[in-house]
Amino acid sequence: MASTRTPAPSGHQASQGEPGEARRWPALAVCLTAGFMTLLDVSIVNVALPSIRTGIGASQSGLQWVLSGYALAFGLVLVPAGRLGDVRGRRAVFIAGLVLFTVASALAGAAQNEAWLVAARLLQGVAGGLLVPQVSGFIQQMFRGAERGRAFGLLGATIGVSTAIGPLLGGLLIQAFGPHEGWRWVFYVNLPIGLAVLPLARRLLPGPPPREGGAAAGRSDLDPVGVALLGAGTVVLLLPFVQEQQWRGAGKWLLLVPAAALLAGFAAWERHYGRRREPLVNLKLFRQRSYGLGTLLSLLYFAGFTSIFFVLTLYLQNGMHYSALEAGLSIMPFAVGSGVAAAVGGRVVTRIGRPLVAGGLVMVVIGLLGTVLAVHLDTTRSIGLVTAGPLLFAGLGSGLVIAPNQTITLSEVPVARAGSAGGVLQTAQRIGSAAGIAAVGSVFFSKAGGGHGDWSGGFQAGLITSTALAALALVIALVDVFTGTGDTPGGTPGQGGDGHEGP
Repeated sequence: MASTRTPAPSGHQASQGEPGEARRWPALAVCLTAGFMTLLDVSIVNVALPSIRTGIGASQSGLQWVLSGYALAFGLVLVPAGRLGDVRGRRAVFIAGLVLFTVASALAGAAQNEAWLVAARLLQGVAGGLLVPQVSGFIQQMFRGAERGRAFGLLGATIGVSTAIGPLLGGLLIQAFGPHEGWRWVFYVNLPIGLAVLPLARRLLPGPPPREGGAAAGRSDLDPVGVALLGAGTVVLLLPFVQEQQWRGAGKWLLLVPAAALLAGFAAWERHYGRRREPLVNLKLFRQRSYGLGTLLSLLYFAGFTSIFFVLTLYLQNGMHYSALEAGLSIMPFAVGSGVAAAVGGRVVTRIGRPLVAGGLVMVVIGLLGTVLAVHLDTTRSIGLVTAGPLLFAGLGSGLVIAPNQTITLSEVPVARAGSAGGVLQTAQRIGSAAGIAAVGSVFFSKAGGGHGDWSGGFQAGLITSTALAALALVIALVDVFTGTGDTPGGTPGQGGDGHEGP
């Protein structure tokens, strides 16, 4: 177990494929900036949808695909992209994804019709899926012990802030450039970021680490059959969730049957293929308590976490008639709390372990229930101020969940598998997000839909559903705390966490 390990010295000597001591943190800044850009595009577009409808006359179905197309393409690419980085080198895949994302952002901003914009968003999703798993892979490659926890803490802060600050930035851009053309700058804002990061990525990011025996030695191909099975299974699984509001009726849920069959076929193939070569996803990873429980916890938490912003934005803009900027400002307390706590959590997770995650989840549950109570007691337009306190508290808890859980989950994963393992973890997050938005959205619209909908009641019911999902994640954390060792990550050289040995 990871908890038996002593953190490696923070100032370990760089080996081949790692940047020197002085370059590791600037290299991490490059990774986090690019990651921020891709994750920002998940939330920033939400507040731009009315502007897009006005600007190019997009249909409701087209607007849904502007959102869901990105999520589908992103989730489809994550695991194969992580494996590609493991096999071919993370820097090359990262740079390719960065170039593609920048180009796709320019195409999206210049879109003249609905089909053009949807195609550009699909391309953006592919590029984001290429980039994101390389970030966790680089952290595994460049850092050890307590420093790895700090690095994942900064990644967690990036995830939390990018998710929550998107509506605010989108609102500012739309207010600055107008309701007809403001939506274009939601995409154009990525261009200077991408152009600035690209030369730094080429100079600062490390090349591939040396290949030694064991896991790395057998990696001579990308397991194309595994890629096809996992890709098909992921898309078929996600489709009914991301199209939940557009595909009426229960027939769409029949897609879960072929999705289960495809994913079962993927698991069987990986077991068979793994007897001879290194598979796309080494299923032995799930025998590690830290990885298996951490992935499940992440899936459940992201189902609740992402859906908070979905229903809150709808409630504020449609129910309370907030502007995009006002809605963004109302979400800021959660973003601030999450960013601050994630950085702190990353510093202490190596000492506290899973109990830190459990404590964060308790805070999230309390903060969300406080938000529900605030909305129940006050239905005026001052609701943005009334909910600031409980949202700040929930954000502080969230910051103690995402980054520490990622640190613990990947603590025993060899660096040679860091990309694919991180891709699986992030795919679980995307599946959780899609399922959570579908479930919470369904509860929300059951009350808020129609011409005389109960927006306040819909938001309260939706947020209670989000809270229940966070509570399920808390149950997983408590099971680990009381039946295991708490999963305090170590990762000393020569064991799974450093990448030279492992399952």
